[in-house]
Amino acid sequence: MRTCASQHVLALSCLFAGVFSGFSSRLSLNGKWTLRNSNGSLSLPGQVPGCVHSALHEHGYIQDPYYRFNDVSYRWISLENWTYTATFTVPAELRLKQKVLLVFDGVDTVATVSLNGVAVGTTDNMFRRYDFSVRDLLKDDENVLEVSFVSPVLYASEQRKVHPYRVPPECPPDVQQGECHVNFIRKTQSSFSWDWGPSFPSAGLWRDVRLEAFDALRLVQVSCVPLYDSVGAEWRVQVELLVDSVQTTEGQITAAVPELDSEQTFQAKFLPGETKNVFILHINTSKPVKLWWPSGHGDQPFYNLTVEGFQGLFPNPHKVYFRTVELYQGKIVGAQGLGFYFLINGKPIFLKGSNWIPAHSFQDRVTPAVLRNLLRSAVDANMNALRVWGGGVYEQDQFYHICDEMGVMVWQDFMFACALYPTGDAFMQTVRQEVVQQVRRLKSHPSIITWSGNNENEAALATDWFDIPAPQRPRYVKDYVTLYVDNVREIVREEDQSRPFLASSPTNGVESEQEGWVAADPYDPLYGDVHFYSYVLDCWDWRTFPRTRFASEYGFQSWPSLSTLQPISSADDWRYDSGFSSHRQHHQDGNRQMLRQAALHFILPNATEPLKRFTDTLYITQVMQAQCVKTQTEFYRRSRSEAVEGRGYTMGALYWQLNDVWQAPSWSSIEFGGKWKMLHYFAQSFFAAVLPVGFEDDGTFLVYAVSDLSHEQKLRTVVTVHSWSDPEPVCGVTSELSPVPGGAAVPVFRRPVAALLAGCGRCTRLTCLLTFHLEDGGGARQGPTNHHYLCSPKDARGLRRPNITAKVQEDESGFAVTLHSSSVAPFVWLDVGSVPGRFSSNGFLMVSRNVTVGFSAWRPTSVAELAASLAVTSLTDVY
Repeated sequence: MRTCASQHVLALSCLFAGVFSGFSSRLSLNGKWTLRNSNGSLSLPGQVPGCVHSALHEHGYIQDPYYRFNDVSYRWISLENWTYTATFTVPAELRLKQKVLLVFDGVDTVATVSLNGVAVGTTDNMFRRYDFSVRDLLKDDENVLEVSFVSPVLYASEQRKVHPYRVPPECPPDVQQGECHVNFIRKTQSSFSWDWGPSFPSAGLWRDVRLEAFDALRLVQVSCVPLYDSVGAEWRVQVELLVDSVQTTEGQITAAVPELDSEQTFQAKFLPGETKNVFILHINTSKPVKLWWPSGHGDQPFYNLTVEGFQGLFPNPHKVYFRTVELYQGKIVGAQGLGFYFLINGKPIFLKGSNWIPAHSFQDRVTPAVLRNLLRSAVDANMNALRVWGGGVYEQDQFYHICDEMGVMVWQDFMFACALYPTGDAFMQTVRQEVVQQVRRLKSHPSIITWSGNNENEAALATDWFDIPAPQRPRYVKDYVTLYVDNVREIVREEDQSRPFLASSPTNGVESEQEGWVAADPYDPLYGDVHFYSYVLDCWDWRTFPRTRFASEYGFQSWPSLSTLQPISSADDWRYDSGFSSHRQHHQDGNRQMLRQAALHFILPNATEPLKRFTDTLYITQVMQAQCVKTQTEFYRRSRSEAVEGRGYTMGALYWQLNDVWQAPSWSSIEFGGKWKMLHYFAQSFFAAVLPVGFEDDGTFLVYAVSDLSHEQKLRTVVTVHSWSDPEPVCGVTSELSPVPGGAAVPVFRRPVAALLAGCGRCTRLTCLLTFHLEDGGGARQGPTNHHYLCSPKDARGLRRPNITAKVQEDESGFAVTLHSSSVAPFVWLDVGSVPGRFSSNGFLMVSRNVTVGFSAWRPTSVAELAASLAVTSLTDVY
């Protein structure tokens, strides 16, 4: 195998700076290090921040890890021990400071750190920052820094062996092709595999590395959390300074929000070591404070907080966003159980959104542009909330800054998922440090509206996922309470009083607490939040869904498009029954489940040409997924204002999942790389601020008007009956104006289907379908046009191929595609292959002869390229 130069001297131009004048100086150690394996047969440059897999790929030692079967072929990488080495010089003015710290913002995961041949410390948690004192070890000339990693897989296995009792699960299901004992290492839990992702437990320095030197004080962190005193009608800002001091230092601190004419001076005393200092700045009550609101409910203004004192220790202003958050879990009039909804600035908000997983297996590949594209896609689909799922990572700062800026509420899990965990002293000590550091890092962000202890671990215990014998159950319940209640919860309560804490998701919330933190049924729809999946029941039947207080996970799988799969597969793989298609599916029986669900309402693709059959099948899985999640989400949205047998008053719909970690079948609505699936285009409509929801109940067709607005509207429903065989409407019915209160869902139309069709003369359930929309008194449409199928499309009579033609044009506003159809066309899908961008609408029901759709390109393109790349598919094209 190839080798290369054994060491790289870090370039120091522009890296050494007196960042905090008179106090702390920094020397970045990011850049090119050397990376080698345990026997020295591999030696290559390794970028920091980065990881082993990225370095091996960049320098040609391995193919793209995502290519075909490489997740299994490259398993050896995670079984190796690896060493990162940097050689650097340190300016004299830094070495002569009283204290010099070697700071790692992220070490993944288990390593020994040595400087000039002397071990300075060890790491065992990728979610922690590590500081090591190194002043006396630094040399005048070259210094050698080594970080020696042990295999995370073997480490986890060894930790399991020395633990006195089993802590399940031992291993992931075989279909995931993953590694065992992930719960024994504080590392991204999904890096050992998941049902939507590969096993790539890499090693590396995944965040910044630097030296920090100071004579007196080092500012570690500033946080600022606004708190509202409802009694005095006064805002306060809790300013928290985390300072590392060489010796006891006293002086004055002045905190101010100049735009609000608010300033106070405090006497400060910093004790030796790292200490937290809290100051309360009272905001001038004569100045109106602009509040931060979730997207769709208002703006996201911020103010600058300045902190001065100690000769420039605090160089930069900090953004302060004013908002309050409460989680209501009290009684609901006329309903059993307890409510569960969030109030932002005192206003109940229906959370609309999805669940966020890591955007890549290798975090060094997740750029700010990737984050912004995904988060912009969420907001543009009318989402106002994302749940950062507990099997991934606490996201980088940029993620939360963008959420603050865009008004995306974040349900923040701690990084524990689908497992029980050890509670030995060493494990608990590193977890406590992790939780303290992450809460302090993140609590200034208004976007974060709740902390949640874990993903599904209460449910795992309650419903016995792991076949724990009854006599042993108390031990595991005790461990659960020790970890999430006695430690995580207590730290959160100590560090952050500004937002609620939930021990798990799903959970019955305060009811779970009353039952000793592990409820008999954490999926009880009368309490808390619910996760619900069914791949057998008919997803077009709203009666199959739980009428829950809050739906925080639900969904269906689909495959990504061929253009997303092409770079990581070969032509031999492009069959639904290929070895690649089976290998890429990490959910047991997932590929067949998708087709079984699709077959309930659609004729499955049956082309004789293999590639067409494959692309048609990819399409039908996306159609199925989009329609299923649409039906379920609309059920939750229309259930916000009513209860049936005590169940309902739903105030959140977060489907699983927003994004993908690689190119594979999953529950995502956005493919790896950012391309929108049909589901995401549907979400743009079913999460609209004003939405008509239609459904049948006992032969009656009903329309509910759902409104997230703050004011009442008077709206009428316009229902149009169409024949499958002809784009011209058959007939229509318009209701009277009805009051639709803001923040409510109310029925505005009710008509027996038989009577509706009888009024049209020549329609039956099999020959006709419905579209409907809402109008105000002036005839202006409010919200999107929706549709309701009176039969399964596979049974529709008169449905035929529409022979759609397309013309691509460009004007000053961008690109546009004009479609012409000879008949009604359901699920019209426009695809421009590998040209990145998105359409203004897609996957739609075409009930007119002509439709024009915009296209926003994410790189320079042309009419010629788009026209050559464009493929238009509708449902009957795959028969």
